[in-house]
Amino acid sequence: MDQAYLSRFGHALLAAILLLGGCATAPGPTSPAPRAPATDTRGVPGVQDAQLDADYWIRRQPQADRIVLDRAAIVAQNARLQRTDNSVRDIEALPDHLNGAQVKTWIGDLSQRPSRTLYDEQGREVPAKTLDALVRDVRIDAVPASQVTRYGLVVHRADLRTFPTRLRVFSRQGDTDIDRFQESALFPGTPVAIVHESRDRKWWFVASALYAAWIEKDKVAEGGKQAVFGYTRKAPYLVVTGATARTVFTPEQPQVSDLQLEMGVRVPLLRDWPADKPVNGQHPYSSHVIELPVRGKDGALQFSPALLPRNADVSADYLPLNRANVLRQSFKFLGERYGWGHSYNTRDCSGFVSEVYRSFGIALPRNTSDQSVSPALDRIHFEPGDGRDKRDPVVRDLQVGDLVYIPGHVMMVIGHDNGMPYVIHDTNGGSWRGPDGKVIGGKLNGVSVTPLSVLMFNDEQSYIDRITNIQRIRP
Repeated sequence: MDQAYLSRFGHALLAAILLLGGCATAPGPTSPAPRAPATDTRGVPGVQDAQLDADYWIRRQPQADRIVLDRAAIVAQNARLQRTDNSVRDIEALPDHLNGAQVKTWIGDLSQRPSRTLYDEQGREVPAKTLDALVRDVRIDAVPASQVTRYGLVVHRADLRTFPTRLRVFSRQGDTDIDRFQESALFPGTPVAIVHESRDRKWWFVASALYAAWIEKDKVAEGGKQAVFGYTRKAPYLVVTGATARTVFTPEQPQVSDLQLEMGVRVPLLRDWPADKPVNGQHPYSSHVIELPVRGKDGALQFSPALLPRNADVSADYLPLNRANVLRQSFKFLGERYGWGHSYNTRDCSGFVSEVYRSFGIALPRNTSDQSVSPALDRIHFEPGDGRDKRDPVVRDLQVGDLVYIPGHVMMVIGHDNGMPYVIHDTNGGSWRGPDGKVIGGKLNGVSVTPLSVLMFNDEQSYIDRITNIQRIRP
């Protein structure tokens, strides 16, 4: 197994679900969504208590423990992603000097002055002068014609922003869930290329394997290329297999205290740490001793031991990819609040599916728009005009782990029940027809289990009518 390659993508993090009303495309032929099965007291059609347990779906799978892709196949899958998908970059292969035109393209593609009206958290219109100031803070004209390529490691879960600001902005008054300046997040141990600095010198524009955006400088420690990428290849290591894991609290080393690590994050294990030597003031016998990057007072990269409780949901390697494990991993997020661009210390739809697959060592593009069309996966494409005669046979053939895309959203298939496919997905919406036939909004706003067949995209079209692509991770 090529652990170096897997580790390069082990920290990749990822996606954005658009408000369904804001991503409508030209309507195609439709057919009525089936009536929902009996609704239980939760008010979500077709969902009963038993279906909220991964074991329910595992028991329904023949050969649930059969390996889908072995490690060699996963390495090949990741190599194909890097080779064929333009949304993924190998930052370790960047030249020693970066061309200024490339850096300006990265920044200019993201930090464009908004043309639409935006509102702040109090519902007030964001003044034009505020937006103009943000553009000035980017200071794209200050990008040199050439610069030495610099690297760093993320030391704390950190937001990626459209502009170098914590200002939260929204498309509609009163709707403060979808911050339009929130792009994504990066996790501890993620390598980045540092390519530009904001006017106030508090933000860096960074490029990671899957995303380029603004990050607060105090969340990144700058180091040499060898130290940065050498960290990602250290062995032995642990992989976080829970939804999250947290390091032990310690006042002695605040930078590694109570630090949140996300599913799929890989951390070096200091297996030879002396059994009687305290770690940050605590005996290590009841914890794993791991190594984490920290930022020195001068901003330079350093490393520190930290404790991860032995009861943390971690593994000595990436999990075997089989249907049982896909179900177990996805259900670990059930009920978590939806977080656009990884807001609220959680994740969004494409971040959810990416982190599930990352626990197997599989990398996916960051956004739904890139995931849905990636040439590295086994893709089934639908045109807007394709009717149910083409769609229904494919839907009946959906298998556990398949990723189903509609405009701005992705869902993961968990199986079939009562003749219908079911999905688990991280959504801020969710609509279906009520007893009177009218479409009602469920405001699921979290990781949810739903039948795919009853979900409505709008008053006329179901989710099945609006499927754009299905991506399969199969041999």
